[in-house]
Amino acid sequence: MRETYDFKAIEKKWRERWAEAEAFRVSEDADGEKYYLLEMFPYPSGKIHMGHVRNYAIGDVAARFLKMRGRNVLHPMGWDAFGLPAENAAIKNGIHPNRWTSEHITAMREQLELMGFAYDWGREVATCDPAYYRWTQWIFVQFFKRGLAYKKKNPVNWCPSCETVLANEQVADGLCERCGTPVGKRELEQWYLKITDYAERLLADLEGLTDWPSKVKTMQKNWIGKSVGAEADFPIVGFDRDLRIFTTRPDTLYGVTYMVLAPEHPYVRPLVAGGVYEASVDAFLEKLQYLSDIDRSATTLEKEGLFIGRYAVNPMNGKEVPIYIANYVLMDYGTGAIMAVPAHDTRDFDFATKYGLEIIPVVDPGDGTDLEHMTESFVAEGTMINSGPFDGLGNREAGERIAAHLEQNGLGQKSVNYRLRDWLISRQRYWGTPIPMVFCPVCGWVPEKEENLPVLLPTDVEFTGKGESPLTTSKSFRETVCPACGGPAEREIDTMDTFLDSSWYYLRYTDARNTDEIFAKGRADYWMGVDQYIGGVEHAILHLLYARFFNKFLYDIGHSPVREPFTRLLTQGMVLKDGTKMSKTLGNVVSPEDLVERFGADTVRLFILFASPPEKELEWSDTGVEGSYRFLNRVYRLVAGLREVTRDAPDRYEAVTEDADKELSFAMHAAIKKVGDDIGGRFNFNTAISAIMEFVNALYRYKGAAANPALLKAAERNLILLLSPFTPHLCEELWAETGHTGFVYDEQWPTYDADVLARDTVEIVVQINGKVKEKLRVSGGLGTDDLIAAVNREKRVRTLIAGKEVIRVIGVPNKLVNIVVKGN
Repeated sequence: MRETYDFKAIEKKWRERWAEAEAFRVSEDADGEKYYLLEMFPYPSGKIHMGHVRNYAIGDVAARFLKMRGRNVLHPMGWDAFGLPAENAAIKNGIHPNRWTSEHITAMREQLELMGFAYDWGREVATCDPAYYRWTQWIFVQFFKRGLAYKKKNPVNWCPSCETVLANEQVADGLCERCGTPVGKRELEQWYLKITDYAERLLADLEGLTDWPSKVKTMQKNWIGKSVGAEADFPIVGFDRDLRIFTTRPDTLYGVTYMVLAPEHPYVRPLVAGGVYEASVDAFLEKLQYLSDIDRSATTLEKEGLFIGRYAVNPMNGKEVPIYIANYVLMDYGTGAIMAVPAHDTRDFDFATKYGLEIIPVVDPGDGTDLEHMTESFVAEGTMINSGPFDGLGNREAGERIAAHLEQNGLGQKSVNYRLRDWLISRQRYWGTPIPMVFCPVCGWVPEKEENLPVLLPTDVEFTGKGESPLTTSKSFRETVCPACGGPAEREIDTMDTFLDSSWYYLRYTDARNTDEIFAKGRADYWMGVDQYIGGVEHAILHLLYARFFNKFLYDIGHSPVREPFTRLLTQGMVLKDGTKMSKTLGNVVSPEDLVERFGADTVRLFILFASPPEKELEWSDTGVEGSYRFLNRVYRLVAGLREVTRDAPDRYEAVTEDADKELSFAMHAAIKKVGDDIGGRFNFNTAISAIMEFVNALYRYKGAAANPALLKAAERNLILLLSPFTPHLCEELWAETGHTGFVYDEQWPTYDADVLARDTVEIVVQINGKVKEKLRVSGGLGTDDLIAAVNREKRVRTLIAGKEVIRVIGVPNKLVNIVVKGN
């Protein structure tokens, strides 16, 4: 008997057989209960990494398990294929982005196939394929027709040396990553989507996502940033327009001692034009060119401001207060202007102290705070002071009355504000979806006719790394005719943010080869929503928020059948090595391909699923991989060794009476229950694998006894079935070697017998730091987790550990539980 199995030959054989049989192809089945399982698709960088392997292995185990449970499982894969790396490769190496991307997709598809993932490759999509981005453009046109896409000026990062627009990720410490030149700002007309029109729905519908991690929902809530308060209009002395601000604390209006405008606010230049402050304001604006919005909003930023020589009038008391511009106020948040109440805001207090501005407290917390000699601000509940007719009221009641006063007197109104801004989707890039808009001198901006989509990326472009976009170098692309009047016109030369491409791909998978429409409604109705979505927590905000936005829009126009695209969400943890994220820079990257070559794909799959629960970080361990490899060889030898006993045994076994038979029967049914519960209910793959290992140990113990061939045959069969979602190649081989036909993937998941598991009670020893403290009777046959839970429920045990810090709990089924506590 071989000591190690020939994983290379076995894995190659079964990959080929799956492909020949199209084993994972799926279609709608009116009688079958569907399950749509999806992992976030990758950017085709050319190499899969351990994060990919973990993400996709989690999904693959679930897909295989659910298929065996009788579900009609849709499990597709594709490529988020537009983006900067391909364009940078074109600039650096003279390789067209399309060729670079295509070669990388081919390489990564082969790597994913090596891992044995059960994908329906017949539904594969690539966002750079015109057959796909035709429909991305179609969605944009629908946004435009409904007034949800518009164009306006906005500052962008600009490198004067490279003469090009830079994405935020291309700017490091204020410098261009290509040449090291200080990056400035430039105003460009750019396209936006009105995601703010959906802000309230995006927020409210989070409550219905009960199977999403709470931390992800909290992150989205904070990003949307709903604030309830009031808007107030401050007249500007000698100026014909009022300054509107939003505040969540109208109760503090009497404490306003100055106003601050974002330097980019449209009022700034008119307010200083031709005056003595104009030159100093220009200098201040020039300085801000080299400070990113992220830096400007950081709490560690030193607050800098400039008085612009103008005053605003407080609508509540008629008091004139000075107007400043400051580096910490951004135009993209609120109205781009704030009222400053330094007594009750730390940032305002620091600014007022620095520039010698007045500080007026308007809420007395009643706790003895020295309101005459304040050394720091405080946000407090309390009684109103220094607030005219509102003195003596509680601040909450005063806030309501002040907001009503503003509204009744035409000085403002109650208002809801959102931190969420409209989505800037223009990119001055070549390798992206062309924005299907045409500018006509007569008609203005006009969408391309839907029958003319897709607007294709041209090939007659130059990749110089300079200029606004390579598309500007293509005459064949830019010059066109107006879709409305037929006159000469020019195409939009910006391309779309790649987040648009990934905001609807899950819908395209339902009907990926449809050339007549975005997808057939009947197919989307059958498959949507996505029952389980899996991906990294780094996508918790932007991708997931944009995907929800797109789906809601498509639902509104009658295409998506569901209000929310993803019913259940799992965010898997990162793969670490030596305590840090794997990175080429740190030199701690582990290559999946190298490990597959040394140990086989099944070993890599098993280790990465056994080492840690999916949602937790996983610390890489070379010895852990070797241990997984040894275990699979142990399983192979076990099944090979059983063949002499089980080959001619009957397929069913009678009720067992011998103690050894009872022990194996119990171990088998306990494993079936545990593995099924852990995969199907909680995705606790590590404990499921542990249960399989316990089952293997039980089989090794039993085979030395006077064996019951029929029982052994059932145990052999169930072991292969239980292990197959984790290590499919080996299990297909064992399934065939044990005389079965067809794929193990198509078999039914085994069921357990509850009567077999209903064992008598057993006595359990309870230890604290290794010393016996109690003896309890609990149900016999409990697995480790259930045993620990049963012991923890006992009042006597809770009394023993009361007030102690529990470090860990160790359980040995049917024997003892040792509780390790800090100290004695």
